[in-house]
Amino acid sequence: MALLNILCYPDPRLHTVAQPVAEVDARIRQLIRDMAETMYAAPGIGLAATQVNVHQRVMVIDVSDTRDQLQAFINPELTETSAQTKPGEEGCLSVPGIYDTVERSERIRLRALNEEGKAVEIDANGLLAVCIQHEVDHLNGKVFVDYLSALKRMRIKTKMKKRAHAR
Repeated sequence: MALLNILCYPDPRLHTVAQPVAEVDARIRQLIRDMAETMYAAPGIGLAATQVNVHQRVMVIDVSDTRDQLQAFINPELTETSAQTKPGEEGCLSVPGIYDTVERSERIRLRALNEEGKAVEIDANGLLAVCIQHEVDHLNGKVFVDYLSALKRMRIKTKMKKRAHAR
């Protein structure tokens, strides 16, 4: 297993739309293991392949307090989103130290493949629903700050660029 480099906003590669995975093979399973290790080390509760500069539709999530309930989703697709939305504070491993309020659907249904390549469908609410929507956005080339005002985005972009130059 290996820790992967997480792209930081405003890296333009974060806006790349990920391509579907044609076959769930050993390479994809290794990617999932590496992404999980990277997510846990960061530490975070979700990571999309786009964030580690792999532009395939793969994401890992673990919203458990015990950090031992990893879920991997390949070619995830939101098939239902509730009309009821709820604002919540979000952060992102690609935008470290920045948190802001984003409006998300309260309940969702997700269809995807698991690590074995088998079709799965789950209904989610709460933190899991938020995390799934956040990671699917990444696979679609969208970062949570894209939901914020242009002024807030500009301030975040400036702050992130200053941090990058300070390193």
